[in-house]
Amino acid sequence: MILKRARPALPFIFITVFVDVLGIGIALPVLPALVGELAGNREMQSYWYGALVVTYGLMQFVCAPFLGALSDRFGRRPLLLWSLLGLGAHFFLLAIAPTLPLMLAARVLGGAAGASFAVANAYAADVTPPEQRAKGFGILGAAFGLGFIFGPMAGGLLGEISLRLPFYVAAGLSLLNATYGFLAVPESLPPERRSKFSFARANPLAALPRLMRRPNVGGLVIVVALAVLAQLMLQVSWVLYTTFRFGWGPRDNGWALFTVGVVAVVVQGGLMAPLLRKFGEVRLAFAGLATGTLAYFCYGVVTAGWVMYVIIVANFMSFAAGPALQALISKAVGVTEQGVSMAAVTSINSIMFVLAPLISTPLLAIVSHLPRNDWRIGATFYVSAALQAIALFLLWQHFRRGPVAATADIAR
Repeated sequence: MILKRARPALPFIFITVFVDVLGIGIALPVLPALVGELAGNREMQSYWYGALVVTYGLMQFVCAPFLGALSDRFGRRPLLLWSLLGLGAHFFLLAIAPTLPLMLAARVLGGAAGASFAVANAYAADVTPPEQRAKGFGILGAAFGLGFIFGPMAGGLLGEISLRLPFYVAAGLSLLNATYGFLAVPESLPPERRSKFSFARANPLAALPRLMRRPNVGGLVIVVALAVLAQLMLQVSWVLYTTFRFGWGPRDNGWALFTVGVVAVVVQGGLMAPLLRKFGEVRLAFAGLATGTLAYFCYGVVTAGWVMYVIIVANFMSFAAGPALQALISKAVGVTEQGVSMAAVTSINSIMFVLAPLISTPLLAIVSHLPRNDWRIGATFYVSAALQAIALFLLWQHFRRGPVAATADIAR
């Protein structure tokens, strides 16, 4: 029997996103190891792992605006349910795939289903007023963080038993989440606020330029793109890098990613509101990008694994930059365009998800045979630091020439 529909609110989508990310987090520390088991050597492991990440990102890029536009027309709930089922099927296929090409096919499905994070962001925008939107996105960020607290840790422990076991567990979680969504999650977009669907608005090559043409948004889109590229290069490289550099296995990486999740939850779930009150969205974005630049460089330099934990904690301000930038973009668009706009932002993530492994995994393959203490083995993180520094400079340029309100925010 279907539960009585409750009023749409952030807790519903928080739970959905949390369980979704929990499944992804469980698989995260073991996917490179499973690829390595089938690839045979470090160099091929790096290239194949890069191919799996590129495929996932490419499908997200193609599908995110399409799902966002569909959610603007038909509501958020049906698109969320489809994605949860699709992501579960993707995990199950990864669990049973005997070859790397079949794993690649599973990533096609997973990328298409994973594009629904744009719909989740639009849901958050539906149920929060503009002045609280950064806090709302921060709450979703906290759901991501919680998923990455428990997911990678569980995945690392399960991976010690079998490299395929975490994928079966992730598939089961996705099925449970789809059941929860069907029974409990209400629709957030009322019919009077829906817009007509058009393929022009769903075109992934058009949605992003359309967003960039909006007043006071174009420069922010470039900043977000560079910051996301830097972050994704780190994420894509992390497990393989720590394996090559420190000899870490799934359990070690699970604990490190657990720490990342704890810091993300503390900042985005607990500190976001006081940080916004103290700094405002603009200055908070500046601070997050600045600390991230330094942290990325340090990740590549250190030669002792325990120091990575110190950097993760010291880099806490960077976890607030994303929600702050997202809120600035969301405020610049109308209420009937939140789905397409948030999908366009997700398309940035998807494009960068394609570019990040194309840059980072070949770099990692080149340096994979260097001694562990060689400074060059951190090449991918040095590139991430440079990209983040450019994003920081462009953000300063944007608001130096930007609207009076933004300038006032910086001056506060």
